[in-house]
Amino acid sequence: MADARPGPAVLTLVLEETQVLPHPPHLAHPTPTRRRPRHRRALAVLGLPVASLAASLAMTVPAAEASASTTTQSISATATSLVPVAAAPDVAAADDDQLLPPGQQAPAEPSAPDRSSTTDTSGPTDSPTSWLGVLGLSALLAVSLLMTVVALTTLWWMLHAWRSTQSLGATRFSTTTLPPQRSFSLMVPARHEEAVLAHTIDELAKSDHPDFEILVLIGHDDPTTEAVARDAERRHPGLVRVVIDHSVPKNKPRAMNTALPHVTKDVVGVFDAEDEVHPRLLGLVDSRFTETGADLVQGGVQLMNVQSSWWSLRNCLEYYFWFRSRLHFHAEARFIPLGGNTVFVRTDLLRAAGGWDGDCLAEDCELGVRLSTRGARVAVAYDPEVVTREETPGSLTSLFKQRTRWSQGFLQVLKKGAWKELPTRRQRALARYTLAMPFLQAFTGLMIPVSVLLALFAKVPTIVAMATFLPVVPTLVTLVVEAAGLGEFARSYRVKVRFRDYLKLVLGTFPYQVFLAAAAIRAAWREFRGDSSWEKTEHTGAHVNPTPHGSPEGPVGPSAEPTSEAGTGPAQEPVRLPRQRAAQRSAEPEIRSIEDGEHVVLSAETEHEVNR
Repeated sequence: MADARPGPAVLTLVLEETQVLPHPPHLAHPTPTRRRPRHRRALAVLGLPVASLAASLAMTVPAAEASASTTTQSISATATSLVPVAAAPDVAAADDDQLLPPGQQAPAEPSAPDRSSTTDTSGPTDSPTSWLGVLGLSALLAVSLLMTVVALTTLWWMLHAWRSTQSLGATRFSTTTLPPQRSFSLMVPARHEEAVLAHTIDELAKSDHPDFEILVLIGHDDPTTEAVARDAERRHPGLVRVVIDHSVPKNKPRAMNTALPHVTKDVVGVFDAEDEVHPRLLGLVDSRFTETGADLVQGGVQLMNVQSSWWSLRNCLEYYFWFRSRLHFHAEARFIPLGGNTVFVRTDLLRAAGGWDGDCLAEDCELGVRLSTRGARVAVAYDPEVVTREETPGSLTSLFKQRTRWSQGFLQVLKKGAWKELPTRRQRALARYTLAMPFLQAFTGLMIPVSVLLALFAKVPTIVAMATFLPVVPTLVTLVVEAAGLGEFARSYRVKVRFRDYLKLVLGTFPYQVFLAAAAIRAAWREFRGDSSWEKTEHTGAHVNPTPHGSPEGPVGPSAEPTSEAGTGPAQEPVRLPRQRAAQRSAEPEIRSIEDGEHVVLSAETEHEVNR
């Protein structure tokens, strides 16, 4: 090989220039740059993907040291290009026996650190700090991937019903009603619901199905609600029965278990005390049983007061996508956490299963899981024209208690482990994931802004910074889907959605996720302490429309169509009602009963005094 070393003439010129041009003080002996160990680069190139990621993370921690090293390299390169002799001492030191005459020695130069004998404190094998950095960034990457999975599955389930026009049409009830083949016992648990119970019972009594009964479940310590129920029992004799629940502590599943022996019909249906039920619903459910051969039918439930508050808007959309799309997915997967009401179960199947779990805060979910393990076939139907209408909680405190109860109930079902009896591994995986979903969603919502802040301001490797943005993509797509869903909700229910409603939807995304996260944390804490007390949700009837289910007719309820004490149909002429049940006051004179057989005409001004 040819000798690449410089000849004597070149060396003489270099030495002469060295005497004329002394080194600048700050460049006389440039600081040697610290190169990254070769074994790390080899690991990054040849190792497995996980090892490659770990090595790349280690090489970039700390970022300040890398920045300083880069600055030193830049200064050295500049010095070499401007003053070529800066590199000469290294050459002379390497070959001083050939550069200098005999008897002369090169001036002593500061020796570079011996990398072979010193310990590399930046390597991942010797520095605990570096390993902690790797573990921390790896955890951040794992969290980002988990958040992405949760966001993608949530988005997929939201869009399940909209896969095609046919799949969307299959989620609705049939357009024709088959001849009735079943009878229904409708349970209405009510506790401190005197403000809304009468309207719900009267709406149920308007059902066009030929064979049903209404069981109103009242606690023995709730005389005010019992008075309203007894009054409804007198208005609808032979149709409404009041069942008194003496169980302690009081909750919804215990009350329904108390009423189960009183059931006399083929199918048990459950409604909440504030529900507004369409008269055609029972006939359509009966037809759904016949068409599908199902063991239970889950009807649609929809919160209606979408414009009451920023959280009511998001709560309404949650119900919309849950009953419109996601429950259909669960029914097809043969694992379903049932909704709290508008659910219809064969009486014999319900009794064979032992009724409801009286200690579970999500008795609807628990019953659905237990019946799924028994192979029960579930049919789900959501039709905007006949959904059961409800209201969102009137305050954040009430909503917070409700979501705490639901999250704790899901956690109880997860701990109970009945889902482990599902026949397939896919069903069990879906059950585990679904029951943990409230906590995963809450965690995801909290971590999205954290990931964005870390990616923007923390000194992390590029691959980790990019990974932290992954959950943002499906989250933004979900937000677009929610906006489209809000528009469809408005068209389906004849609600006028304004620009500020869309603005509330966007701006409320993160606060609502923080809110759900707090409820999930509280639920876990309550479960850890063994507190399973039932926190009731207050209702005010904010969902009641001035027109029934969007129809152009007049107002609904007892005030719109006065009924006689013995019947349920609309009165054709002025009806003589007891003075204590005067449901409507107007400026027009009305006939009111004062004593048996005696009637007088009262004006609106004197009616209050007579009733008192």
